Amino acid sequence: MAIDDSALSSLSTSLDDLTGRIGALAARADADEPGAVDLLEVERQLLTASRRLQKLVRQRHL
Repeated sequence: MAIDDSALSSLSTSLDDLTGRIGALAARADADEPGAVDLLEVERQLLTASRRLQKLVRQRHL
């Protein structure tokens, strides 16, 4: 099955949105609040995933 480029692009946009929303929650959380460190870690991992997906989308458009 071929990879759908428009689906990849849409997923990349959705992932960017989700990452931003998680980041905003993390930024508003107090450092000592339970889960704050976990939110920051989730944001970090989502940023990594987002960069990898964006790279894939760019490579497929060359």
